[in-house]
Amino acid sequence: MKVVILCGGKGTRLRESAETIPKALVEIGGRPVLWHILKMYSAHGFGDFILCLGHLGHKVKEYFVQTSGWRGSDCVLQIGRPDGPTLRALDPPEPWTLVFADTGQDTNTGGRIKKVQKYIQDDEFMVTYGDGLSDIDLKALLAFHRQHGKTVTVTAVNPASPFGVMTVEKDGRVTSFLEKPRLGAWINGGFFVFRRDAFDCLDESSVLERAPLEKLAGAGQLCAYRHEGFWACMDTYKDNQALNQMWESGSAPWKVWDR
Repeated sequence: MKVVILCGGKGTRLRESAETIPKALVEIGGRPVLWHILKMYSAHGFGDFILCLGHLGHKVKEYFVQTSGWRGSDCVLQIGRPDGPTLRALDPPEPWTLVFADTGQDTNTGGRIKKVQKYIQDDEFMVTYGDGLSDIDLKALLAFHRQHGKTVTVTAVNPASPFGVMTVEKDGRVTSFLEKPRLGAWINGGFFVFRRDAFDCLDESSVLERAPLEKLAGAGQLCAYRHEGFWACMDTYKDNQALNQMWESGSAPWKVWDR
């Protein structure tokens, strides 16, 4: 099964990193966040990836070319061409197939998925963002998707609030204080399963999280898989620091490939 990874973002909230490397190559524990995502999926048996490249996308390909041991001039050109984008990583134990698809500098999320439609022949495929880490059971996610039979499954997560929450009475008295409690709502955790007919809801200008998902929800074709375990999004420099600290302390919950 194909796994589409949206890794064309600029990472503008990650300080100076965004100017020199794409967000997907920002490191956690000495490895790009994208590497961690590939390891998560392959730990569950999914190793056939389509990388939707954008900002500094050539550097993503160069990283995998260099670390795989691949040699030859044909492997550093023609990103995204149907006859020449595939690289099988040669460094065991990473039996990944990577398709490098140039989906544009400023293309929105739904547009990036639409642009890789030509690489997907199966009736189902997975999609995720290039900055989210989790201990989610991806096989269970797929089984849930097949059970309900709807067009798209989105993973719902219930993360902690980044702030302390108070109950304040009219006279100003604080009657309760909770430091970073769980949010009272479910949010998009970014691990999707799509049926192929989802492409009918997309065009090359689509923002996945707006009209396409809103339309599917309105038609009763969007289901949520609730994940109550670990989930984190590397959106800011502070997020990157926190994930590095988890890795260095030996308590990285997303490191499911060592279990």
